[in-house]
Amino acid sequence: MKIKLTTIHVDNQENALRFYTDVLGFTKKADFSNGPYRWLTVTSPDDPDGTELQLALNDNPAAKAYQQAIFQQGQPAVMFFTDDIKADHERIEASGGVFAMAPTEVTGSTIAQLNDTCGNLVQITQLARW
Repeated sequence: MKIKLTTIHVDNQENALRFYTDVLGFTKKADFSNGPYRWLTVTSPDDPDGTELQLALNDNPAAKAYQQAIFQQGQPAVMFFTDDIKADHERIEASGGVFAMAPTEVTGSTIAQLNDTCGNLVQITQLARW
């Protein structure tokens, strides 16, 4: 069994697509509509056939309440891993990303968090090298 898809709810799919592609550097994988429904996914350019991240429009009241609550608590909705958090931090800032937390050493890793402009905190993690 493999994980091929995970979902993040966003309040605006166009803004989310711009953020996840132009700022974070992911690649659009799927984008098609059926009436008012839009299926939109991105993937890592390092693994284009790997796990997809669905950017789902958050029009479900229960999901919206959850999204807002974890955002207000400062919890990330999604976490991505990197081998060079310093370089990614600089690249993302240069692309217009705004960090809520600059790279910070914590037990076993260095983490940074930024707002995806669509209702979510995104965490970037670099595991410590032992």
